[in-house]
Amino acid sequence: MDKIINEQDLIQRCLNNERSAHEIFYKLHSDKMFSVCMYYATSRDEACDILQDAYITIFKKLHTFKFNGSLEGWVRRIVVNTALTHIRKNKKVFDLFTTVENLPEYVEDDTLELDEIPRKKIVQLVNELPTKAALVMKLFSIEGYTHQEIAEKLEITVGTSKSQLNRARLLLKSAIEKLNL
Repeated sequence: MDKIINEQDLIQRCLNNERSAHEIFYKLHSDKMFSVCMYYATSRDEACDILQDAYITIFKKLHTFKFNGSLEGWVRRIVVNTALTHIRKNKKVFDLFTTVENLPEYVEDDTLELDEIPRKKIVQLVNELPTKAALVMKLFSIEGYTHQEIAEKLEITVGTSKSQLNRARLLLKSAIEKLNL
């Protein structure tokens, strides 16, 4: 895969059911997308299941990609949606959602020195947050979804999305402050 890959040609070859093209397409994005799956999964096995289901969907819907945005972004969106579907099917989070009351509208993050903390440690701290708060934080901060989109995807209210994000921020700030002791 050292040569430059023409995405349009690769997609056309995939649509023509060329097995080698499917393999190239998979290898092109699978490492990054596995990392995305790991953000939402509770184990490597679960992440593998999510990735496999996502690629089934990707290859089924590849004909709908119109080259309006990046192919990687389109693939990532499907992976995230597949992870959310997986979580919803397993009812890990969705039965647990409740609005957290009495949290401030916004938490100031400017006191945190995130540049001095390794990325892996930040990911670990986020993954140690309560499941629903971590999920909303990931969708908002990593995937860039709005609170309205999160509410629709998770079948919760916008207020619950906002309160869970604030809860996540408070807990993450506390965990980071403990690192600096």
